[in-house]
Amino acid sequence: MSARFDVPDQVREIIARLERAGHEAWCVGGAVRDALLGHAHLDWDLATSATPTAVMKIFKRTVPVGVEFGTVGVLDDQGTLHEVTTFRRDVKTDGRHAVVEFGASLEDDLARRDFTINAIAYHPKSEEIRDPFEGRLDLKRGLVRAVGDAEARMREDRLRALRALRFASRFGFHVEPSTWEAIKHSAPHLGRLSPERVKQELEKTMEQVERPSIALEWWRETGALTTLVPLLAAVPPARFLALDLIPRGGATPEGRGATISRLAMLFFGETERDVQAVLKALRFSNADGAWMSHLAGAWAALGAEIRETGRAAEPPADAVVRRWVARVGRTRVESFFSLVAALRQAEQAALRQAEYADAALLATAGATAVDPLVRRAVQIAFRDPVELADLAVDGDDLRTVGVLPGPALGQTLQALMVWVLEDPARNVRTALLAKAKELHG
Repeated sequence: MSARFDVPDQVREIIARLERAGHEAWCVGGAVRDALLGHAHLDWDLATSATPTAVMKIFKRTVPVGVEFGTVGVLDDQGTLHEVTTFRRDVKTDGRHAVVEFGASLEDDLARRDFTINAIAYHPKSEEIRDPFEGRLDLKRGLVRAVGDAEARMREDRLRALRALRFASRFGFHVEPSTWEAIKHSAPHLGRLSPERVKQELEKTMEQVERPSIALEWWRETGALTTLVPLLAAVPPARFLALDLIPRGGATPEGRGATISRLAMLFFGETERDVQAVLKALRFSNADGAWMSHLAGAWAALGAEIRETGRAAEPPADAVVRRWVARVGRTRVESFFSLVAALRQAEQAALRQAEYADAALLATAGATAVDPLVRRAVQIAFRDPVELADLAVDGDDLRTVGVLPGPALGQTLQALMVWVLEDPARNVRTALLAKAKELHG
């Protein structure tokens, strides 16, 4: 473990200006933890003895991101925002929100933090490290341990239970026994968390953790899953294992697709209606909710047939794959069949009772068996007619051969679509109109 304290010059300047004004200032939080682990970190948070009012007087460009809690956003010369928070202690908390008091010392401020590995301060000029709770030792031991009384820390903020599981799974750490017990005791009370915070924690797990199956199994084992997303409490273990086979995208716009795919896998096997209800309750956007619930519904409808076909000696016929593609939808095909591939690999590994030590190796080992189906489905989706809009006729055409507007017209178009899915060569106007007359003969 080699520390990488690459503190940006802009952060050093903010600290220097606070100190020139007679205040104390330190780097704190995740950046210090990650630097001690040798990981790069872009967001450096600062803690200071200066009150929010004093901070806003010292710096011309500020944003009141959380003044009531002591946090002011300071914009550097390049327009990057850095959070500067006044030393504080909690006066009162209800498990979701805290009332804080300023005028505390650095040690007081570190004492109110969640875990020892996050309760470390670093001064970039003197290179001094303040570590009153042996956080560096816990980093070396690979341990997530609450600061002080674990039960009290969980009562102060129920989100800490989920954060502990995320940190442990992200860094490959263990959770210290008394902290683990406190998390289990906290699980029945997690319903007090806002849906937005639960959603955010799920997303961060998918973004940050290479093997989210570990975190989700811990959610289940501690009881957090039963309280927060009971729909997933009895999920087959293979579905969680399949999460590890979907590459992590990270917290970037480019990586959002991978995060959504991982989240979709969580629900891959539940009914579309149930998934819609859960995602709406968790405050996912309508677009994300529709995407994930549709994938789940498609698997609920097609899963048994796809599994059975997968056990056959010969690959499925094009007409079969076209029908699957039509149910999934052209734009969702690649995502859907990639989830199918990951789930099949995880299920095969579970059946073999394989050593699941390295998800990446497992993915590589099984890729050649399932990738052809993904590629074939995508090829068919963008080559063949699979949606009503692809038909060589429309409602106006059908009315010319006597199909009246109303339910009959829609039913005829659907019947023609099924007919064309069997053989794309049938997608010719004359043939379709003749078939339509036959259907209404």
